Amino acid sequence: MPLTLRGTTAFSAADALAAGRALLRHGPVRMKPAGADGGRAQTVARSEAELESGIGALCIDGLLTDILVLEEDLEEVRTYSVGQVRLPDRTISYFGTQVLTPDNEGAPAYGGSSLFVVRGGFDALLARPMPAESREAVERAIAFDRLADRHIAGLIASRRNYDVACGVAGDGNRRIGVLEQSWRIGGATPAEIAALEALAREPQVQAVRARSVEVYGHPPALPEGAAVYYRGHDPKMGPLTKYACVDERIEG
Repeated sequence: MPLTLRGTTAFSAADALAAGRALLRHGPVRMKPAGADGGRAQTVARSEAELESGIGALCIDGLLTDILVLEEDLEEVRTYSVGQVRLPDRTISYFGTQVLTPDNEGAPAYGGSSLFVVRGGFDALLARPMPAESREAVERAIAFDRLADRHIAGLIASRRNYDVACGVAGDGNRRIGVLEQSWRIGGATPAEIAALEALAREPQVQAVRARSVEVYGHPPALPEGAAVYYRGHDPKMGPLTKYACVDERIEG
C-alpha cells in the first residue's frame, strides 16, 4: 500500500526539471517550495513550458532559491489532519479535515482544521465509527508514523500530525497519500489544546469536536468560549484572526 503520492524532492533546477518531466507523463504536476506554508506559493504545471517557467521563477542565476517538492496534482481534493499528542499523564488522538480560505490578496490559504478528538492512542481512534475515506486516511497516517518510529532512531515527538490528501489524479483514478509530517506546532495545534483542556476539565467526556480557525480581513464574530490566539495586522499577512473552540463534548 503506497503511503504517499507520486513525487520527488529536488535540490537543483536540473533535477527538478527531470523529475517534473517524468511526472508530466502521468498528468499535471504540483510544485511546492519547501519554505512556503499554509498552501501558499504553490503552482501547477500542465505542460513542459509551464514546468520550465515555474521552476525558472524559483531560480536566481540558474540556482533554486528553495528546495522544491514536485508531486502529482489532484483535483477534488479533501485534506485530512490525523494526529496525536502525548503528554506525561494523557494521550489524545484525532482525525479531521482542513479548509482553505481566501487570504488578504484573494489567494487560497489555510483556513483551519476541524477535529474529532478522543482520549487514548490510535487504537481508541480506530475503534470509533468514521466514514470509509476518513478511516483510510487515518490508517495511512498511522502506517507512516510507525515507519518513522522504526527508521528514525531516538525519535521523540510528543506532537505528531500528518496531512493526508485524497483526490482524483490526472489519469482519472483516485489517490490518497500522506503529504507531510508535522512534529512541531502547526495549524491544528490550537484545536488540540482546546481539546486537551476540555478533556482535562471534564473527566466524564471521552471525545470532543474542536476546531482551529484562521480568518483574513475584518475580524469575525467569535463563538462563545473561543480562545483567540491572534487578532491584529500581521506585518506579512495583513489583517488576521486566529482562534480555537470546542463545538461538542461526547461522554460515550
